[in-house]
Amino acid sequence: RIPVMGYNTWNAYYCDIDEARILKTAELMKSLGLLGAGYNYVNIDDCYSEKNRSESGDIVADRVRFPSGMKDLTDQIHDMGFKAGIYSDSGWFTCQLYPGSFQNEARDAKLFQVEWGFDLLKYSRVVPFDELLREGIIGKYKRMTDAIEELAKTSGKPPLVFSLCEWGEEQPWLWARKFGQSWRTTGDIGANWKSVMDILNQNSFITWASDFYGHNDLDILEVGNGELTYEEAKSHFIAWALLKSPLLISTDLPTITDETLEILTNTEMIAINQDPVVGTSISPFRWGINPDWTSNSTHPAQYWSGESENGTVFMLLNTLDEPADMFFNLTESPWIRAGRQYSVRDLWTHTDNGTAIRNFTARGVPAHGVVALLLRDAGDEPEGLYPPCARIWWCMSENGTRYED
Repeated sequence: RIPVMGYNTWNAYYCDIDEARILKTAELMKSLGLLGAGYNYVNIDDCYSEKNRSESGDIVADRVRFPSGMKDLTDQIHDMGFKAGIYSDSGWFTCQLYPGSFQNEARDAKLFQVEWGFDLLKYSRVVPFDELLREGIIGKYKRMTDAIEELAKTSGKPPLVFSLCEWGEEQPWLWARKFGQSWRTTGDIGANWKSVMDILNQNSFITWASDFYGHNDLDILEVGNGELTYEEAKSHFIAWALLKSPLLISTDLPTITDETLEILTNTEMIAINQDPVVGTSISPFRWGINPDWTSNSTHPAQYWSGESENGTVFMLLNTLDEPADMFFNLTESPWIRAGRQYSVRDLWTHTDNGTAIRNFTARGVPAHGVVALLLRDAGDEPEGLYPPCARIWWCMSENGTRYED
């Protein structure tokens, strides 16, 4: 029902993976408190196998880098309290030219779950020839979905969690809910502000697609990697959390900094992402420096809100290169009631910051920084406020007087 949280090897290590590194990562996920914070998957991405299948047709784990075998590895991961994820592809090959699962879907689903012990499958889309398959993207993914469903019937195990990774090419937010629990919405993320903003911009128009049992996947986190400053990494994490994307860490944990760990373990951000009552994402209610509902890959929407089980969530994102005050009228958000006042909770600092009446201003939001708030109904607003409507457009008295005039 809720987004997957955990670790994925790709952004941190690409193909430089082996069983020792993965077990060390799992140990650190536990000792650093990441498992306790909710990150309960350890997922292996591409490059784990031999380049060719066995004579009997199975994918074979790399004998040098995984000498103990995948079942031994997943047993150890499970014993530490985690679930385990694996990767494959809908084509003959994976992105890095290891064996894909085309025409071996049932065999591979059984191998991954029953024989190797994995709980999640990430599935890319290096596609076979059209003249062979004669299917669109839905048919290509349905092959593995059908295999997972049939395996669940015969094995008695819960179906593999299925993470579709076709990079948003064929609008998976329209159809992928039928096939899996999450779907990538864009191309691969980079460890820089430009990439983070481009992905957020693209997702600002499809937030409606995320709810329980189906989530827009904004890609693996780059927190702790590359060129991102502390403020940028914080903004990146908060946006991914509040948009209800899967949260998959992918930084080198042996060298993780206290700042990175602080960002990744913010309990109130994680609580919104994992809300068991409200599954929907936050959505923009105002763009800020751009006309509303315009695409801008460097300066996406700045004012966002959404529901949660405990109140209305707001995200104020400063996309500018200098600090800025950020002002909004509370009722610009459809989740706020007019004529009421609201207590203000800062979700990042875990502090209660007074009461907001009609308007709110966040002062001095850092360049590329963010403010995340939870507003809770605190009763009727004070009597006698003027004008009688917080937003005076078509605010009209009993005698027909329009207050904007």
